[in-house]
Amino acid sequence: MYLNTLKPAPGSKTPAKRLGRGCGSGKGKTCGKGHKGQKARAGGYHKVGFEGGQMPLQRRIPKSGFRSRKSLARQEIRLSDLNKSNIVMVDLISLQAAGIVKFSTKIVKIISFGKIDRALIVKGISITASARNAIETAGGSVE
Repeated sequence: MYLNTLKPAPGSKTPAKRLGRGCGSGKGKTCGKGHKGQKARAGGYHKVGFEGGQMPLQRRIPKSGFRSRKSLARQEIRLSDLNKSNIVMVDLISLQAAGIVKFSTKIVKIISFGKIDRALIVKGISITASARNAIETAGGSVE
């Protein structure tokens, strides 16, 4: 390979349009810029979204938040929810079967909200320290 044999990739360089070379060329007289106006002038430029000084659409419409895709697969459940249900062995499958969490949920965390007054066996689910303490004082276990 020599420097004098280097060429750009085929199709990467297109020939420049020849503007203002008569009406037969298709780009004569106004050179494809139409009649008058800022865009027809030399150096005619404005920002993307500029509306002639009017407040642009992207600034007129209020900002709206986003919905985290992580939150669609995660769910928190309360001790009071477990107390209402008749589940003894708490794992993801039993929670889905009881209708406490959605079937699209992949990660569940038990939080300490409400009271628990019966023994539960929690398996394969993350749990807060205070919820763990509450379950163990009620006679349950966390694995």
